[in-house]
Amino acid sequence: MSNLVTVPKNGSLTNTNSNVNFPTWSNWLDDLFNRDLPSVFTSNFNTGITLPKVNIKETADAYMVEMAVPGLKKSDFTIDLDNQILSISTETKEEEEQKHVNYTRREFGYSSFKRTFTLPETVDDEKINANYKEGILSILLPKKEEAKQKPARVINIS
Repeated sequence: MSNLVTVPKNGSLTNTNSNVNFPTWSNWLDDLFNRDLPSVFTSNFNTGITLPKVNIKETADAYMVEMAVPGLKKSDFTIDLDNQILSISTETKEEEEQKHVNYTRREFGYSSFKRTFTLPETVDDEKINANYKEGILSILLPKKEEAKQKPARVINIS
């Protein structure tokens, strides 16, 4: 068998674009790190609770913080207030053991999160209360009396 080589019109046998068949180290490394990992490597990452979403709304009398955290119990939460910093955290551990005829399978689970918020000076920290119902943690942050919005009134001109 013979190898056929295409000779360009200028007669040169050198390939001016040598990267076509042989990638450079940087191209190879870029390809390696930018490609998606197979699901076998990523399927067990980040199986705990992700950072829960929070809704914060303000009324004339208070601020209301609502956090969607289904599947937890009221006792799973820790809510702290330290120097106008409100911290909401949870830590849960699960351990399940199933025994079968030929083996024992144990599964462990651990999840946690912590969210912190700087409260405005207008919050009356002595009257803060929290409630957990149907997967929603609600925290009421009442405003101090002097910070509450007063209703509009008409001022008579004398």
